[in-house]
Amino acid sequence: MHVLVTNDDGIESAGLAALVKAALGRGYTVQVAAPAHEYSGASASLAGEEKDGKIVLVKADPPEMPEGVDCIGVKAAPGLIAFLASYGAFGDKPDLIMSGCNLGANTGHATLHSGTVGAAHTAVTHDIPGLAVSVTSGEPQNWDTVQRITDIALEWLEKTEFNGHVLNINVPDVPWSKLRGLRGAHLAPFGAVQARIDERFTEGIDVTYIAEDADDEPGSDHHLLTQGWATATWLRAPVDNLDLEVPEFTGEGTEDDVEEYRPDSARVMTTRESD
Repeated sequence: MHVLVTNDDGIESAGLAALVKAALGRGYTVQVAAPAHEYSGASASLAGEEKDGKIVLVKADPPEMPEGVDCIGVKAAPGLIAFLASYGAFGDKPDLIMSGCNLGANTGHATLHSGTVGAAHTAVTHDIPGLAVSVTSGEPQNWDTVQRITDIALEWLEKTEFNGHVLNINVPDVPWSKLRGLRGAHLAPFGAVQARIDERFTEGIDVTYIAEDADDEPGSDHHLLTQGWATATWLRAPVDNLDLEVPEFTGEGTEDDVEEYRPDSARVMTTRESD
């Protein structure tokens, strides 16, 4: 199995090595392609930087990376990296895209904004299984626990038929001996942080970000993490709901009035010239 490993914390994050080691331990071939700088909060954005019409690549040497693993820094959001990988930009089309390990949990509504989860969602929309892995600390001390939980997730994916969902894993930053185990979880009904608008000025907005204080729902990913469990959640996007009513009307146009629709690719991609 050929795996692409990416993240949203950037190519210099130690979280990449934890996922790579788990993948190598299962006998996979691994390619690392991660943002040249941090892209946290990018969701599934297709943002990137171009020079002479080409997405910019940089040399990469991630910490704790096993020898022999090809690593590339890309001046692009993780969603764009996964998108490009699905078309063979980094070698063979991956059989799996692993994203992380994110420094900080991705639970509840925060998964909507996560670049880590966004890369995995992009993979799934291109018929590639996507695995997102996060750890609860910004400075993790227990990478072995992350690696062992990732190994369990990979073993599960090996025997699970592709279902069009992302497997989202969150791991407490605790020694393996103190981990209570791994539990399936639903998304917490809130995000990780909230914002307070202190004042608005002509030149900007004064914003304070604080941890969200909300009732913790039993069985949710956030709640189980606080109780010492690692969590696993199937996520799917985009989705629709045909059971809900929508506004409709029939106008005066006919089938003969229809012109061929040609999507504007420039409005899909958000690349800019690199410095």
